[in-house]
Amino acid sequence: MTYKDTPLGKMPDTWGIAKIKDIAKVVTDYVANGSFASLAENVTYRSEEDIAVLIRLVDYNNDFKGDFVFIDEHAYEFLSKSKLFGGEIIISNVGANVGTVFRCPVLKYKMSLAPNAIMVQFNGNDSFYYHWFKGHYGQKMLKSIVTGSAQPKFNKTNFKDMLVPVPPIEVQNKIASLLDAIELKIAQNTAINENLEQQAQALFKAHFGNNNLQTVRFGDIATFKYGKMPKKDKISVEGYPLFSGYQIVGYYPEKMFDEPQIIVVARGVGGCGDIKYTPSNCYLTNLSIAITPNDSAFEDYLYRLLKNTDMKILNTGSAQPQITVDSLQKFEIEIPSREDAMLYSSIITPIKIQYRLNNAENQRLAALRDTLLPKLMNGEIDVSAVRI
Repeated sequence: MTYKDTPLGKMPDTWGIAKIKDIAKVVTDYVANGSFASLAENVTYRSEEDIAVLIRLVDYNNDFKGDFVFIDEHAYEFLSKSKLFGGEIIISNVGANVGTVFRCPVLKYKMSLAPNAIMVQFNGNDSFYYHWFKGHYGQKMLKSIVTGSAQPKFNKTNFKDMLVPVPPIEVQNKIASLLDAIELKIAQNTAINENLEQQAQALFKAHFGNNNLQTVRFGDIATFKYGKMPKKDKISVEGYPLFSGYQIVGYYPEKMFDEPQIIVVARGVGGCGDIKYTPSNCYLTNLSIAITPNDSAFEDYLYRLLKNTDMKILNTGSAQPQITVDSLQKFEIEIPSREDAMLYSSIITPIKIQYRLNNAENQRLAALRDTLLPKLMNGEIDVSAVRI
């Protein structure tokens, strides 16, 4: 295979380059439906359930599990130029997370695109371009059209003029199939873990429903550690998982923890207050706070207790909600005896082991995907002979 130099880097001679507007079927956004005045007049956001949902970045960060913004039938029809049906590529184009790429889910509601995002569909393989946008080269090109510092953004016109690769359609299909297969297995493991999570939740309620508990200050039984801001020039596709609290956002040459750590997401709209475990051998960004019980016998109990506690009550600020170490230290919680905590741990250990095995496999699959992605997207790996 021979290669050529292009504005997108080296790529095979058989690949073309085009502007998005020349190969896309649809490029649209919320404001394509009318003026700000007409949008305000015809579209009312609702917290109560209605006919349709506005698909937002915060919904993606929340795994599309609720707290949706709804619109009625009139608003849905008024937003006819940005209706969604599932599978479309959506890219955040305003705010701190500008350039975040995700696919529209399939929900039980009708769907429409929310403000501050662009939806695109291609004449080629949409799945290929979804992976390209998420990869190194796509992210680099998206960053090249971002303007502003206080409020980073890019506009639809510049997006349409952005260059993208155009491999032969059979190459697009094979690359998409390879990467989709990895993502499907990750999704299957995630679904299994959601079921395991429900089992652990039921066991927790059954075990501690009628037990005597003691009220203590959180800071008396645990320590707290902020994650750190990573050095941008060290973030790559290799190394240890870089975990934001929401997701793995890259890989880093250093690690902060060997074993999975309980964390609370401490900054950000939508997810602030969420309780999660980190991957093993990871670096934690400054969006989250690690929680380490002084006595490891209480770890399983504390994780489940915090999952059942509305930690958002500790949020401060409005434009940028956050939770502080000080507020965690002063927070009052209820704990059982050490013996009871250990008994609960022994009951759920098989569930926790399977959960972590699935997570570890997902971590390996994600690392494989992220290693393959740039090599596939510049033609370094020849997929012409790959059998799927």
